[in-house]
Amino acid sequence: MIIPLKMKLSVNEEAELKEICTEFGVNIQPIIGAHRTVYAILGDERDALLVKKIEGLPFIERIDRIQSIYKLMAIDSELKNHRIFINGKQLGRNFITIAGHCTIDPDNKNYFLDTALAVKEAGADALRGGVWKPRTSPHSFQGDIRSLDILMEVREKTKMAVDTEVMNEEQVKLCVDAGVDILQVGARNALNYELLKKIGELIAGKDTLVLLKRSIHNGKIDEFLSAAEYIAAMGNPNIILCPRGTLPTLDGYRNYPDESISILLKQKTWAPVIVDPSHSVGKAQYVPFACLAAASYGADGICVETHICPNKGIGDDPKQAITPEVLKKIIDDTNHIFQLKQKYIGAL
Repeated sequence: MIIPLKMKLSVNEEAELKEICTEFGVNIQPIIGAHRTVYAILGDERDALLVKKIEGLPFIERIDRIQSIYKLMAIDSELKNHRIFINGKQLGRNFITIAGHCTIDPDNKNYFLDTALAVKEAGADALRGGVWKPRTSPHSFQGDIRSLDILMEVREKTKMAVDTEVMNEEQVKLCVDAGVDILQVGARNALNYELLKKIGELIAGKDTLVLLKRSIHNGKIDEFLSAAEYIAAMGNPNIILCPRGTLPTLDGYRNYPDESISILLKQKTWAPVIVDPSHSVGKAQYVPFACLAAASYGADGICVETHICPNKGIGDDPKQAITPEVLKKIIDDTNHIFQLKQKYIGAL
């Protein structure tokens, strides 16, 4: 990773750097951080002469060679000081709650608007709403492009950041053009490396965030972080890691709850962690306990399916969405746990 002396290289300086890299068969990718743009070397960076030539440039401070397979996501990378914000709140300094529908019903948009207003009143920081849905059966409802218009209309009315899942390049383009704040990559696509690269490419240099879920097939920590690396390596480090339960399932739960991975992730990466308890346990009555556990294990936030009238919802909402009233209690309690956690961190 190439570290410049100043916040960002000029056009001429970047061109000179690229010329040297091309000579050695590697490329560079600017990674725009909160305080400084760094430049990742894409390719074999072990050539000693390459390193000497780059470090000899008057506008380069140094080259950091990180041994981890995920050079950008590693806790000791130059991005360790990168900060991510949702609706003006910094993850890690504040406990963040994303709440809303699993799936937006395009024929009943008032349900989504009413839910949005209610979760905002409850204290949520961002709004989730599924436009397209990956479904096990091809005969199940797959989503509707009209829901994207509803999502953005409600965003305008509530002034809340919005999160929706994308599954292919066309959906990514539509969401980026519409101004979606958070692109969610679901468990089924968490290891779809071509999609991850395309997302990183399409949002390079933008403020767009990515909520990357953990693979459903019990993805290891290094595998999870390497997936995030694909996005960061294309130019956007605004990545939030999202444990959401894995396989094999635990009898009684939808998946195997994995909120305990949060504290392990934080030993390896600077990236914030927001847990999805809804898909983890799969039943509304269990969700509050999973939320409290996520906060206890050091998560920076939760992403909770919430509906003003769950039995009127579509997708997963009827079985696993909580009401805004329950959400309000969860937000109060998880924020309290988050504050308590700071005392333990200082004592350990």
